[in-house]
Amino acid sequence: MSRRRIGFWYRLAAVIAKPPLVVLFKRDWRGMEHIPGDGGFITAVNHNSYIDPLSYAHYQYNTGRVPRFLAKDGLFKGGFVAKVMKGTGQIPVYRETTNALDAFRAAVDAIRRGECVAFYPEGTLTRDPEVWPMTAKSGAARVALETRCPVIPVAQWGANLALPPYSKKLSLFPRKTLQVKAGEPVDLSRFYDKEPTPEVLREATEAIMAAITELLEEIRGEKAPATPYDPRRARLEQRRKAAGHSAAQGTTDSTPEDSK
Repeated sequence: MSRRRIGFWYRLAAVIAKPPLVVLFKRDWRGMEHIPGDGGFITAVNHNSYIDPLSYAHYQYNTGRVPRFLAKDGLFKGGFVAKVMKGTGQIPVYRETTNALDAFRAAVDAIRRGECVAFYPEGTLTRDPEVWPMTAKSGAARVALETRCPVIPVAQWGANLALPPYSKKLSLFPRKTLQVKAGEPVDLSRFYDKEPTPEVLREATEAIMAAITELLEEIRGEKAPATPYDPRRARLEQRRKAAGHSAAQGTTDSTPEDSK
């Protein structure tokens, strides 16, 4: 999609969002040459702040290839925000409903029409204690293998310094630098002729997330953990520890009379 086809609603959103972003933040943008000039493609982006979609959208808008985000269906239900979401062609995600596959079909259709679809593969804000990308869902990989389109990894950092994950405390001063870096397409060709089993989708997803993490390591100048944070595993570990603590507490609280 060329800049002259961006459309009224995307231009309106840019008019509203860009001025405060320019005033309140500095920018360090790299890798724009990796954004395809034409044809459909996916961008896979890490997610570490409620405001980083604005940071990433600003970066992508300036390449002339605007993204279609997959977003929670609640954002499409009434009001000005819903009008903007629909007008800019964003894709609603209906989780755990009979319409759950609609987002997949819409993403595939958009890519086949030559558009860019932006995925946050983690599905939500990272829960990693050090704000690294965590384990991801397979949606981006599933669409990529279906369409065989380029998958551009994108790492971003800086919005989380203004508004940390799951925080409501905004800190704008001193001005933060919004760093966004796109990398070369992730090579998923080894998966193209395979049945998209859960194992294949997991491996393809890990390849995408590894590329994002590598870019973020370059931005941050430090190494990520060898094993990505897994929130499901962390919850199970917390429950195991809680159960062990309760059992130990019950033993401590018992008395000789309790066994009589």
